[in-house]
Amino acid sequence: MLLTGIHHRLVDEKRRVAIPKRLRDSLREALEEGLFVAPATDGSLAIYTAGALESVAGRLAAASPTREDVRAFSRLFYAQCEQVEVDKQGRMRIPERLAELAGLTKEAVLIGVHDHLELWDKGRWEQYFSQKGRQYDELAERAFDVPPKL
Repeated sequence: MLLTGIHHRLVDEKRRVAIPKRLRDSLREALEEGLFVAPATDGSLAIYTAGALESVAGRLAAASPTREDVRAFSRLFYAQCEQVEVDKQGRMRIPERLAELAGLTKEAVLIGVHDHLELWDKGRWEQYFSQKGRQYDELAERAFDVPPKL
């Protein structure tokens, strides 16, 4: 499943965010199991299906458990990751602690990032996009300058 796009969303008083229909259609089977919300990088939240979270878990498990940074990240990531349900209107409720971590206000942006979604406070996303967007070509060169996996 390929998740893409920028979707402007409102966060209601119960911290619910509606998933756009196009994304719900892509995630149809996964929504029945629920989604997982976890802290991500750069002040955002990552939203995973169970399958995408299993993939992250597999990559993390492949790292050396003797490395202190791997142990610390694993503890912090899994301790804060929470399963959320999606209601019949396609809304998910963001846990308070995670909403605070991401600085969510009334306006948010939901973006597709290949196999997961990211939820950003609108102001934080606009600042990030403004800064990084100017570096697009340079970032692309570095991102694709990775040796292929065998």
